[in-house]
Amino acid sequence: MTPILCRSALYVPASNPRALDKACGLPADAIILDLEDAVAPSQKVAARANLRDVLAADFGGRPRIVRINALAGPWGADDLAAATGADAVLVPKVGGAADSAAVAERAAGVPLWAMIETAAGVLNAGAIAAHPAVAALVMGTNDLAADLRLPAEAGRAPLATALSMSVLAARAHGRLILDGVFPDLRDPAGLEDECAAGRQLGFDGKTVIHPNQIAAANAAFAPTEAEIELARRQIDAFDSAAAEGRGVAVLGGRIVENLHAAMARRTLAQAEAIAARRQPAQITAQEQPPA
Repeated sequence: MTPILCRSALYVPASNPRALDKACGLPADAIILDLEDAVAPSQKVAARANLRDVLAADFGGRPRIVRINALAGPWGADDLAAATGADAVLVPKVGGAADSAAVAERAAGVPLWAMIETAAGVLNAGAIAAHPAVAALVMGTNDLAADLRLPAEAGRAPLATALSMSVLAARAHGRLILDGVFPDLRDPAGLEDECAAGRQLGFDGKTVIHPNQIAAANAAFAPTEAEIELARRQIDAFDSAAAEGRGVAVLGGRIVENLHAAMARRTLAQAEAIAARRQPAQITAQEQPPA
């Protein structure tokens, strides 16, 4: 079943004990314990060792996802073994269903999150999402831009087709899908704009790389008060119409059908999940971006 609440997923290097300890008290909806890009080769063994204590820690019921290195490389198999107890395993550079299947065979029933960060991954996103072990797709927009040979100044526009195709694949198979990271820690306005654009494309949330980015993602991918109020009114109108034997209601001059009521119920369920989430203890001082 697709999780209803994953507005933000914070990457935390498993090689950084201070960051790992701090992550327990941050309000991200999910924590990605990273063994891949954020960990230098010389720190791979130490990072795996850190996972044991981290996976036993209290994260307030939030999912703990371990991003492993590719199984075909020198670290992937040991990473997967160290991920015992994780709520999901994030698999990098999934190019097709066979990549998911190879990890699923060795992951003992642990849900997989598949990174879509290559041209092949985008073109095969439907088959990847269809694999029964895959619970989520996660965009790796920086790697995808590199794979497509986009110039550094190209921005997100050239990725629009790939992003939309990936959202379509996730929705076709009922999977969670998260947008890629925003790399500029000194541009909070740019982050807010990209979060808003991601929500407009249909993403469930966004991966983030710094604690200071969590609030923007949580705000952008949560229903607004106006959306919550509209949802309540739509449900009331539809239920009243149904009680009178009518299949369609009219609210403010616009029709409300079963599909609108279903969307409204999801909005309210998401709002309730946000309200019910056990918030972790607030940290006293967040780490600031580098000057």
